[in-house]
Amino acid sequence: MKLINKSEISGGLLQEIESVIERGSDHHIFELIATRVEETGYRYCKEIRKTGSTDGMLRVQFRTVPDLCRALLRASCSTELLGDGRRSFQEFGYMVDCSRNAVPQIDTLKQLVKFLALMGYSYLGLYLEDTIEIEKEPYLGWMRGGYTKKEIKELVFFAEIFGIEIRPYVQTLAHLNQITRYEQYQEFIDTDDILLVGDERTYRFLDRYLQSVSEAFSSKKINIGMDEAHMVGLGKYLDQHGFRNRIDIMLEHLERVVKICRKYGLLPQMWSDMFFRLAYGGKYYVEGERKRVKVKIPKGLDLVYWDYYSTNETHYEEMIEMHQSMTDRLCFASGAWKWTGFAAQNRYSEEVGRAALHACQHQQISDVVVTGWGDDGGEASVFSVLPALFADARVAYKDRIEESAFYSLTAMPVHVFLSADLSNFDDGLLDLCEKRRNKKQTALKEESQTRLDEKTQKPICRNNTGKFLLYNDPFLGTFDSVAAEIPPEYYRKAAEVLQSAIQEYGDSTFLYLLQTQEALCRLLHHKAKLGLEIRRAYA
Repeated sequence: MKLINKSEISGGLLQEIESVIERGSDHHIFELIATRVEETGYRYCKEIRKTGSTDGMLRVQFRTVPDLCRALLRASCSTELLGDGRRSFQEFGYMVDCSRNAVPQIDTLKQLVKFLALMGYSYLGLYLEDTIEIEKEPYLGWMRGGYTKKEIKELVFFAEIFGIEIRPYVQTLAHLNQITRYEQYQEFIDTDDILLVGDERTYRFLDRYLQSVSEAFSSKKINIGMDEAHMVGLGKYLDQHGFRNRIDIMLEHLERVVKICRKYGLLPQMWSDMFFRLAYGGKYYVEGERKRVKVKIPKGLDLVYWDYYSTNETHYEEMIEMHQSMTDRLCFASGAWKWTGFAAQNRYSEEVGRAALHACQHQQISDVVVTGWGDDGGEASVFSVLPALFADARVAYKDRIEESAFYSLTAMPVHVFLSADLSNFDDGLLDLCEKRRNKKQTALKEESQTRLDEKTQKPICRNNTGKFLLYNDPFLGTFDSVAAEIPPEYYRKAAEVLQSAIQEYGDSTFLYLLQTQEALCRLLHHKAKLGLEIRRAYA
């Protein structure tokens, strides 16, 4: 798609948009008349119509640049442009993990910014534990590939072209295990990877940390972490002060951190689980248990309820209501599953996202983020979850954008991109990919529902078989019982599907995803059941 700019829109912005969707969409030329308005979302003023030498005139009204980008993505694959698109959430973002030994290059994040804008997201979060340059802290992020302030500012400047806000996600209590190896930090570590609450060295460190973050990012919004600090107050703190109510310890620390945030003009939010667990006896997922919880949360602090483990919409609604008994400043974090191995789990992520985002719409949550964690090594590509992000954006906008818009983004149909998930056993997905390859099925949505296990009634495609079968020792056979349940020809067929896709979609930027997964599936065809075959041969 080519755009002749008849608007006051930056020509550089349109060139960047064209650079993404040109290969994936039909080669139409449109005269673009885009007008910024106060009303939220975007709307097409008229259908595309013929105008002389061009394919049509495209008139769009929009509120934000991501709204315009999404409107142009939709226009790239459809001539039936009626109605409008309004995002259900005032703020809608994606958070990428930059701390699990896989720090994305700035150019990679710039490419991600383009994709997010075209799907209609409003911000990109960078999860930084120690992977950012902090003045007077030379060991913070040492040899870990952390970002300099200059690099962050370069990304922020680029993202502003697309109307994308870059937000810092940091840690100010736990999850700082990488710094515990250095003696100078050990002095104010409580236990495990948790900072020592009440120690002035902790707050001098956090002051330098938050000052540097505030100087690197233009956004005033910051996530200060504080999740999963299960042992807070039970190490050095216990030795020094004796046992205390841990909600009180959390609140004292939080007050100090919030005070530092205010010093640098930052607007903090934190993960909700520690307050929730302490209020509900250590549980984070509670069913059928309602009580009014009174917690003195600092003024101006948002809590973020994170959850990506259920496909039940009612579950999310009930949990949101319980969180709302604690605070009236609630945000939500869903997840695009890319953190369990070499491949993402997009179909499961789509089911989780649909249920969670519908609940957020019903409960009028204004700020929603999709998280892309990188636990256990960050082995899956940052872009491996694009199908899940595309699906979540469809729920958020409710604008009936066509499946072919995904092709405009990636130069690859959705079902082909999903085949990169096949190393994680999912015979339903394999069947779908084979049917689409053989032209026996035309609509992905006909079989896009995640199948349920007959016994547990839980989605069965959340697994990381591709990883543990690769590392499974054929003589020890730790996971042979799982391998026995996989059909003998599964990985051979998966490799064939991927090989066919590689040959057909060799021009896609994301060809490497298919190539690495094809190689893995080809290997697993021989290795997955090797231990079983060896034992059978010696029986």
